[in-house]
Amino acid sequence: MVQVVVGRVVRPHAVRGEVIVEVRTDDPEARFQPGTEYGTPKGTLRAETVRWHQGRPMLTFAGVVGREAAEALRGTELTVELTPEELAGDGEEYHDTELIGLRVVEGDGTEIGTVARIDHGPAYETLVVKRRGTHPALIPFVDEMIEDIDLDAGTIAVDLPPGLLEL
Repeated sequence: MVQVVVGRVVRPHAVRGEVIVEVRTDDPEARFQPGTEYGTPKGTLRAETVRWHQGRPMLTFAGVVGREAAEALRGTELTVELTPEELAGDGEEYHDTELIGLRVVEGDGTEIGTVARIDHGPAYETLVVKRRGTHPALIPFVDEMIEDIDLDAGTIAVDLPPGLLEL
């Protein structure tokens, strides 16, 4: 089993302990259900209620009562355990855990560095690539720049516009 991030608590909503969650999964309706248990750095949270508002789930958790308790969860990443079969998916979606540690290479084989983490933005994800002796490279995880992902070889081949790595 592998722990996979499916959401992040954005902020509390109202005064009764409900929180708004930013979705980080390809199947939000399945991942956000009453009774689902989420791993967090501070322990497990069990969803009591789930409702949807403007495309985002709003959850209450067992034992989290009031706005102050909900505020303490701000920024908390919610994880679920997935089997290797669930993690494999259909081959077109990738979980952060699959990409972290892969070598990023240009089309000619020149190595750029290693994926250190994935930043999730409102429009697209960004690969944060650790490079030797310099600042990390920030590579948008978009079709126009990602040529190939080969999990077996441990590589992500990219086609970057001129000057991107100099930023």
